[in-house]
Amino acid sequence: MSEMTQEPIQLVLCDMDGTLLMPDHSISSRTLAAVKALQAMGVYFTLASGRPPKAMRDQIKQLGIELPSAAFNGGVLVHADGSYLQSYPLPYEAVKMTLQILLAQPEVEVWVFADDQWILRDPLGPMVPREHAALGFDPLVVTDFEAYSQRVEKIVAASGNASLLIELEHQLQGALGDQAIASRSQAFYLDVTALQANKGDALVTLSGLLEVPLANTLVIGDGGNDPAMFKRAGISVAMGQADGEIRRQADYVTSANDEEGVAQALERFVLKR
Repeated sequence: MSEMTQEPIQLVLCDMDGTLLMPDHSISSRTLAAVKALQAMGVYFTLASGRPPKAMRDQIKQLGIELPSAAFNGGVLVHADGSYLQSYPLPYEAVKMTLQILLAQPEVEVWVFADDQWILRDPLGPMVPREHAALGFDPLVVTDFEAYSQRVEKIVAASGNASLLIELEHQLQGALGDQAIASRSQAFYLDVTALQANKGDALVTLSGLLEVPLANTLVIGDGGNDPAMFKRAGISVAMGQADGEIRRQADYVTSANDEEGVAQALERFVLKR
């Protein structure tokens, strides 16, 4: 579809980390101004992230979002006031299998997200400070995950060994089959969520709620959990720093997140039209 013949954009669904947010997890003034401008035009803007709902609230407030947003890659759709619209927890058998595989890896830190809590066994893990800075709240430290295993919304494998996470991604995809999804949201993070917990289905649900045809949607992302929404949207945009495999699955590529990539995409496909 050429830009001259594209449908007018009525809904923008945007990833957060590596996309909307700068490397320091802030929203640039140019990006904030672009979002406010499209909202003033009557265009819907909301978020789809691998983050838990609690770690999205500050950005939702800053952006003035009054729509539902998608947390845990679409595993939870949450209203702006924090109440749940719908939730897809991981099946218990998928939780057990995932933990069995991941806890056997000494280079991997395993985090469980349940009850809107970040739950872990080792608070001194090398990846913990990075996640703490991103989420903005403290983890809950436990000796065992069993007490939460019936209501897990996401499991994360975090490691500085990106190659190992690629191997584990393929291993988990084979082991979990049609029980759950394993995908790398970033180079050093591997997410496991329920089968229904994907940004593509989240886009379909949100567009239905807002009565916006999919042809009139724009999505922006940078990670392995974003092509699911690329495939459903009217226009898909990948960030400039995304892996080549991710960029190839998008309709367009914008600049990196530290180069105002989201603002450029909103200006090009929404505001200038």
